Amino acid sequence: MELSTLPGIKLIGAAILILYFLCLVILFLYSLTQFRLARSFVRTVKKPKQTPPKLSHFPHVTVQLPLYNELYVVERLLKSIVALDYPKNKLEIQVLDDSTDESLELTHRIVTEYQKEGFAITHLTRSHREGFKAGALKEGLKTATGEFIVVFDADFIPPPDWLIKTIPHFNDPTVGVVQTRWGHLNKSYSVWTEVQAFALDAHFLLEQVGRNQRGYFINFNGTAGVWRKKCILDSGNWEADTLTEDLDLSYRAQLKQWKFIYLKDVVSPAELPITLNAIRSQQFRWNKGGAENFRKLIRKVLRAKSISFEVKYNAFFHLLNSSMFLFVSLLALLSVPIVGLKSALPEWRPLFYMGSIFIVTTFIFFGSYWQVHRYQNGSGFYSFLHYCKRFILFYSLVMGFSIHNAIAVLEGLLGKKSPFVRTPKFNVEQTRKKGNNNKYRTSKRSKFTFIELGLSLYFLLGLSSAFWAGSTLEMGMLPFHLLLFFGFSSITYFGFKSQS
Repeated sequence: MELSTLPGIKLIGAAILILYFLCLVILFLYSLTQFRLARSFVRTVKKPKQTPPKLSHFPHVTVQLPLYNELYVVERLLKSIVALDYPKNKLEIQVLDDSTDESLELTHRIVTEYQKEGFAITHLTRSHREGFKAGALKEGLKTATGEFIVVFDADFIPPPDWLIKTIPHFNDPTVGVVQTRWGHLNKSYSVWTEVQAFALDAHFLLEQVGRNQRGYFINFNGTAGVWRKKCILDSGNWEADTLTEDLDLSYRAQLKQWKFIYLKDVVSPAELPITLNAIRSQQFRWNKGGAENFRKLIRKVLRAKSISFEVKYNAFFHLLNSSMFLFVSLLALLSVPIVGLKSALPEWRPLFYMGSIFIVTTFIFFGSYWQVHRYQNGSGFYSFLHYCKRFILFYSLVMGFSIHNAIAVLEGLLGKKSPFVRTPKFNVEQTRKKGNNNKYRTSKRSKFTFIELGLSLYFLLGLSSAFWAGSTLEMGMLPFHLLLFFGFSSITYFGFKSQS
């Protein structure tokens, strides 16, 4: 029996096609928002640098350092914070420590030593982790003496002049937040850190610069930024009902019409996760938190009378950002039966040419991210070849993580709650020597490894089906299935090899 003669095949085919093209259109519209941001980024970097504002006086500043079992990086963190070029009598340091291991004693000992040197540093502990990071920040805020609140995660090393370069921007009383760019201590550590750096650079340069330049909503990134204390309190304070409390408070503040400033030229190096499990936990938290915030905030954004349609449109896709993994996953899963439908329903073949939208979308992403690479590495021939390699690797591994991240998104959209799982830090830079015996390194194999193995075989079937069909028309899916197979099989390989 031919596939075309099966009962209901046209009804099933129509349902698959509608869902497939819906995903294509949403991804295409999202790529257009990225292209628009890329144009704004290019215009911004071509402008002559403006003279930054000067510090007319030294306001009181509180630096909050939320910690949870940071044995390997706490000493490095505190050393960089006390080295900040700012008057001691104007600087308060709060070490917000929820640790449950021996790092608690180490931190206490380091804090005590700095107290003896005259630093206004306190070691604040809780007997519980209620509210996780958001809860710790909110608790510390109760006693914070600073007019401005700086937040640094444990894996960051801010340069000494960081406060001198950020605080002057608050001369404008309407500015609520100044966010700075993340650098990478261990970008060249492995293929995983290179891909993460590629993605983060796209966010911190293309997206943050583009949104800020156009007056769109941007987000505090959870660390390496300064809040006006009044802005935090006016916006409702930290809330722990999402896993990305930074994005949540950012939107609530901007709905209150507080201004955000993004400084691309002020960079704080930080450590990228080096193990697959660490990357998974971070990705799961970020993507689920993004979906939770879409669910929580999108109605408030769309109903707000104080912001324009253009700002609302961009905010919609900004909050929907993590949900793109859901659409990529659906697109990927449906792409294999689509090959069969092309052969079964030849009268519908003109419709299948709409699948070329994905090619256009890919080229839009390619061109947009090229602007970031060119800004950082130049535009020569060899630089372009290097970019092509990085983009293909990034694109395929993003697809490989799509199911994992799509499940996080679904949980967020459906309101399923889960704890805040920290990303372990290993105190590694460019060498592999220090990461192997870290006590926070887990050998537990993720359940997703087996799911990804199954999907590797599924997309291998998709690759094979194009040749079985024996038509050049069916070859159109070949590059897509090749990327999917490479992405899922690569993650499967590392999942079994490292068990971490």
